[in-house]
Amino acid sequence: MSKSPAARRLPVLAAALSIAAGGLAAAPPAEARTPHCPQLAISDGWYGDNQARIQDLIDTYGQCGAGAGHGKKPVAVFDWDNTVVKNDVGDATMYWLLRNSKIQRPARGDWHTTSRYLTDDAAKSLAAACPAGTSKTLPTGTDTKCTDEILAVYGDGKTGKGAAAFAGYDRRTIEPSYAWLAQLLHGWTPDQVKSFASAARTENLDAPADAVQTVGSNTRATAWVRYYDQQRDLIRTLKKAGFDVWITSASPEPVVDVWARGAGVDPDHAIGIRSTTEHGRITSHLKGCGSAKDGDDSVITYIDGKRCWINQEIFGVRGAAAEKVQPAAGRQVFAAGDSDTDVSFLRDATGLRLVLNRNKNELMCRAYDDSDGRWIVNPMFIEPKGQKTAPYPCATTGYTDHDGTPAPVRRADGSVVPDQRDSVYGG
Repeated sequence: MSKSPAARRLPVLAAALSIAAGGLAAAPPAEARTPHCPQLAISDGWYGDNQARIQDLIDTYGQCGAGAGHGKKPVAVFDWDNTVVKNDVGDATMYWLLRNSKIQRPARGDWHTTSRYLTDDAAKSLAAACPAGTSKTLPTGTDTKCTDEILAVYGDGKTGKGAAAFAGYDRRTIEPSYAWLAQLLHGWTPDQVKSFASAARTENLDAPADAVQTVGSNTRATAWVRYYDQQRDLIRTLKKAGFDVWITSASPEPVVDVWARGAGVDPDHAIGIRSTTEHGRITSHLKGCGSAKDGDDSVITYIDGKRCWINQEIFGVRGAAAEKVQPAAGRQVFAAGDSDTDVSFLRDATGLRLVLNRNKNELMCRAYDDSDGRWIVNPMFIEPKGQKTAPYPCATTGYTDHDGTPAPVRRADGSVVPDQRDSVYGG
């Protein structure tokens, strides 16, 4: 782990700050707390004073904070992949589906039916690689040409020949390659998908760390997943202290449901990509959030879309208002994430924002800038990344706009975040 000193930040109990989205919820006074709050049990892996600051938040806002929430449970929201677990459960499921020939053929043989954002080049390439047949499912377990093309579109967002696979989408509300996994589950029931995810989960937990698998003709893919013990401990402690703990993930919800229980989170507190159903079977269309209706396929749990789904499903905000930052009393106290996909819901957290450093530009720009003193950065608990040698390009290209244009990262007041150097990393 880096010996670089962590920048000193304001403590959790600092006077409530005001941010553009609305004033932060005031913490109860220290004298109102008892000394018997649930305690984090695992110290290994926490950087600097991060564990102490999180414990202070638990002591302050939890049930031993003398009714800090005035009758309402404080909310904590975690991203899933590479935040609560090491590696990606959506990827693990996709590889299992392909190896076991569990992807059903597109309706009428038209790959456009699997995603409204799929380009003509991608639809043609997929049709050529995965010829029509009479079987219910594609023979991806044996037909490596078909598997390779699906992997290219899913993993790279390009066809096997390098053409763009998706176009015409809002880069702040949906990543169509993530959504495509949920859409390729069409034709199965949610319970059937859970059984697939469960099989993939068993494989990936049983596999040794650093295991790889061959998918298709020659793709060497990660074949293992591990829960972070530190995050399991944190979730357990938050719940014991009276927090309402949720998961939000850009993997399909039936998949997240299967994995969430292993971290102590019930499926009804997991928000993944939600698909519409017909006659009990998953379709290639997605449920809507905010102003997006079911079947618009435009808002998933991705960047600003995560904010929308959290506001809608956790805080009960309906319609276009769910797309907006809510008053402080209607937001999560704690949030944890690892990627630019988590930026919006992390910014909404009023108490602390835990970032696991995976060298993602916008997220690390905001975390290191720490404009309100409530961001904490930690190396990944398993295989932490080393220091990013070049500064994060915050002042120029760290932000990706709705149309995909790179732009400067800006604070809530509109000022530009200067480039930031990586200072909390593995070693």
